[in-house]
Amino acid sequence: MSLYEDKLFPVLLDWATRPVYRDRERIVGQAKGCVLELGVGTGSNFPFYGDSATEIHGIEPAQALLELAREAASQCPHPDRFVLRTGDAQQLPYPDHHFDTVVACLVFCTIPDPEKAAAEAFRVLKPGGTLLALEHVLSDRRWIQRLQKGMNPAWKHLACGCQLTRDTASIFREAGFRLHKASHRRHPKLPAFAGELLDGALLRP
Repeated sequence: MSLYEDKLFPVLLDWATRPVYRDRERIVGQAKGCVLELGVGTGSNFPFYGDSATEIHGIEPAQALLELAREAASQCPHPDRFVLRTGDAQQLPYPDHHFDTVVACLVFCTIPDPEKAAAEAFRVLKPGGTLLALEHVLSDRRWIQRLQKGMNPAWKHLACGCQLTRDTASIFREAGFRLHKASHRRHPKLPAFAGELLDGALLRP
């Protein structure tokens, strides 16, 4: 990893995602039981977990970010709930049907093989378990789609692999999830090219 990816980009990302602070708080606060968060980054979601999340596992491929996440976890109530490790969402190091909740918050845009990661999330969830998602996705408006597709080649390098053109809802459906309370919406405080969100709970039948 580079100095930009390890040090500068995480700070920029935390700043850029301030408009979705309340959305992240709402989504993560719904997590219950044994939880897995994919791509914990700096651990900025950790303060949002309520008491219903009794055991919180987190994976992050970047070691520098994982160290920041461990520090963030140590500052949270009941820090012993957090079990953090280096990991890849495309090949999760957990057994089948292990978790009650999986949290995916602004992470599927960066995973190289999102279909494989969605299948892995489905695998490790218990039947009846919940995937809580807050992901920016491809717009359903044509002019925004054109903007996203035009920006994407440069954006993915600037934003450390983030893709603006993912149809994440379809990816989750193809993995076997039901959208349940998840919906596609436009966020009024984000720029148009990054303001289309998949937001809510998906169920593993």
